[in-house]
Amino acid sequence: MQRRGFVLRLVLVSIAAALGLCRAADASPVTAPIEQLQATLLGIMKAGKSTPFRQRYDALAPVIDRTFDLDSILRISVGPRWAELPPQQQSALSAAFRRYTIANYVSNFDNFTGQRFDILPTVVAAGSDQVVQTRIVPASGEAHTLNYVMRQVGGGWRAIDILADGSISRVAVQRSEMRSVLASGGGAALLARLQQKTAEMSGGQIQ
Repeated sequence: MQRRGFVLRLVLVSIAAALGLCRAADASPVTAPIEQLQATLLGIMKAGKSTPFRQRYDALAPVIDRTFDLDSILRISVGPRWAELPPQQQSALSAAFRRYTIANYVSNFDNFTGQRFDILPTVVAAGSDQVVQTRIVPASGEAHTLNYVMRQVGGGWRAIDILADGSISRVAVQRSEMRSVLASGGGAALLARLQQKTAEMSGGQIQ
């Protein structure tokens, strides 16, 4: 238990150091949320599975909240049926989707083998949105592109979509999955599906 606590403290120190390395000259309100996300992901990857899922989840959660406009992503994914759902169910779905999103990142970024994250220097305009282009570069092998579609929300920039390999929209894939569940079982079925997936990814540590 002491070793786990030490590992977590080491992760948090590495995150703070990574954030501190962002020089003021390089700072950008658009790219800053992605820089913070990448630094935190590297931290939980280095902690790995020897650190409890819940501790990695808690370290990542506030960064996910600052990086993504999760409420907008959920509404876009659900589509017009969102307005038909009772407020209590909307609230439950928002909370479940947040837990699912955080758990999904923790589950997928749980091992460090020398990878690094790069933010490309050019931010591309897409109407009023901005696209931050990044790469995940392994120690060996082919790099993968992840582009974050950023939108101004409440005076800051947050991601509203991720384009894998430059073109595959995460929100579009998610929208297809969610609407299929909604069509067959309504809001209750979607809530149950999100809770089930979160529990599976976290080994029951996150409900």
